[in-house]
Amino acid sequence: MKFLDAEFVQGFIRMANDGWEQGWHERNGGNLSYRVKPEEVEAVRENFQEKEWQPIGTTVPNLAGEYFLVTGSGKYFRNVILKPEDSICMIELDEKGENYRIVWGLVNGGRPTSELPSHLMNLEVKKLQNPKYRVVYHAHTTNIIALTFVLPLEDRVFTRELWEMATECPVVFPAGVGVVPWMVPGGREIAVATSELMKKYDLAIWAHHGMFAAGEDFDLTFGLMHTAEKSAEILVKTLSMRPDKLQTIQPDDFRHLAEDFHVTLPEEFLYEK
Repeated sequence: MKFLDAEFVQGFIRMANDGWEQGWHERNGGNLSYRVKPEEVEAVRENFQEKEWQPIGTTVPNLAGEYFLVTGSGKYFRNVILKPEDSICMIELDEKGENYRIVWGLVNGGRPTSELPSHLMNLEVKKLQNPKYRVVYHAHTTNIIALTFVLPLEDRVFTRELWEMATECPVVFPAGVGVVPWMVPGGREIAVATSELMKKYDLAIWAHHGMFAAGEDFDLTFGLMHTAEKSAEILVKTLSMRPDKLQTIQPDDFRHLAEDFHVTLPEEFLYEK
């Protein structure tokens, strides 16, 4: 099978383009990764051309020997659908989870996303929790970023505010959202901080930078990011009209919602305001 004809590759390309069309990926902003299934690897293996091993910048022993489809560092999301062979790549990890090598893509040179340590560390965390998790996505979501300048950088505050602004939010992310204070992107420090939050949440907010989401497939992960950002947009519009809310969803309302939709909402987020 030709590499670009594979269903998982087409799904990856579509998700990258969807994010571009939402306006979340100015210039070379954002990154996307997918932990490829063994049968998907075998279906496209004939296309591989293995390059030199390179250090990841962290160690992910529970992902050793696996393959990942990732966006390239400095590459533009708007070009993924036009020139995927130049914009994305598949990488293989070594037997210790310390190094990677490109086996397809980035035909004009380059390396995987600079956020590769964050992606792999978080994919490792999610795999250990639930092997079905395969996607990690980082985007520069405009309204979430705006809120990180005016709301306290606390999990309980962001979770509650996003839950209140769109009724489906507590159903889509019932565990809540985590918040990482501003850190220099691309290094081990922010990767460690985010992976700690990912032990509890599927969605982390990077202050003044964007969001980081994990999910089982492309639809669920994109939908998670999209839902949270839409809720943030509603809150931004609400705050632009007046500084307080005349009415909102109350703690007991959330409890009733949780009962009807068969989800568990942590009481730490159902505080009285």
